[in-house]
Amino acid sequence: MTERETGTAASDCAPGRGGRWRRRLTVALAVVLLAAAGLYVGNSSTLTGTPPGGPFLLAHRGLAQTFDLAGVANDTCTAERIHPPQHPYLENTLASMRAAFAAGADQVEFDVQVTRDGRLAVFHDATLQCRTDGAGTVADHTLAELRGLDLGYGYTSDGGRTFPFRGAGTGLLPTADEVLAEFPDRELLIHLKVERAAEGEALADLLATLPQQRRRALTVYGGDVAVAAFAARLPDVRVTSKKIMQDCLVPYLAGGWTGHVPDACRHRQLHLPQRYGRLMWGWPNRFVARMREADTRVVLVNGSGEFSEGFDDPDDVPTIPAGWAGGVWTNRIDVVAPLLGR
Repeated sequence: MTERETGTAASDCAPGRGGRWRRRLTVALAVVLLAAAGLYVGNSSTLTGTPPGGPFLLAHRGLAQTFDLAGVANDTCTAERIHPPQHPYLENTLASMRAAFAAGADQVEFDVQVTRDGRLAVFHDATLQCRTDGAGTVADHTLAELRGLDLGYGYTSDGGRTFPFRGAGTGLLPTADEVLAEFPDRELLIHLKVERAAEGEALADLLATLPQQRRRALTVYGGDVAVAAFAARLPDVRVTSKKIMQDCLVPYLAGGWTGHVPDACRHRQLHLPQRYGRLMWGWPNRFVARMREADTRVVLVNGSGEFSEGFDDPDDVPTIPAGWAGGVWTNRIDVVAPLLGR
């Protein structure tokens, strides 16, 4: 065979090979497009419509004074930088919790710490001197000593020129058992503020005295160690912590496109910052529905979730996903609830 003949034969075969290659490419593209369409249909909230019911509203620390978040660090005294007061309530008091429920809250959050005499006091800060006239930690004092503190002593919105709540907070510090007795049929979120197993065990001792049906309306969160100690004693109570969130959401990010919800996500409450929620398969409403089927509640936190960022003013509300049927974290339930139809 001559070079010319060889070249002619090769060119005669080329169209056949090219045609087969194009057919294979067409089939591969069709498979990819079908897979992409399946992923879209299986994870799109657009096609699911608006779920029934509105959002679940969580009032952080009851109805509390808010503060400027700019530059806040772990050791910042937030009572010294509050916004000009628009209501008379102090966080973590029975009065603030009553006001929050009256304003439309579905769940109220409060903080607990163990006192020197083994009681569960409701108080947020690591030390007393920021917002009270006391010093040291909750664990340094008996409940009776803590009751004598003025919870409004350190609040100021003008750099210390005036203290609008000084003298108004004496005797207002409640215990966890008093909060439970005050709201026997309401949803409550209990924050274990101190990262020790003993704190979780103390709360478990208290909640173990309640009927199981009552515990169904309670949720506990906090540090990994404290929450793990609590959950080991009372697995029927919904819990969350940083580790629990990671154990749930990392596998979900890997395989949630199939619709499967990992076992680590079951019977939880997820406090999910909005900026990370967008990464979840089925975001927003299909994701919420999947978690609800796993007996897990999704609570949306504003921004990146730093320092209890809530949906607190009218400008925040439009950023909540349309038709959102999960929870909404707020520090100003009185402002936000009416804007969400409550």
